[in-house]
Amino acid sequence: MKNEKCKLCGTELKKDWIALHRKLLDIDAKEFLCISCLADTFGCDVEDLEIKIEEFKEQGCVLFK
Repeated sequence: MKNEKCKLCGTELKKDWIALHRKLLDIDAKEFLCISCLADTFGCDVEDLEIKIEEFKEQGCVLFK
C-alpha cells in the first residue's frame, strides 16, 4: 500500500481506516477519509468508529486483514 492520505485533510491513513471507509461508504473507493473526517461525515465520535473497526475484525471481515 502506498502512503494514502485523507482526501479532505491530508492526514496519512492507517490500513484500518481505509478498510472502514470501504466497508461503510464504497468498496471500490480510490480516495479515502481518515477516521476523524469519517466521524464528521457520520456525525459520531472517533471512538464510535474505533469500536466498529474492532467489531468488524471480530466478525472476520476480510477488509480488515
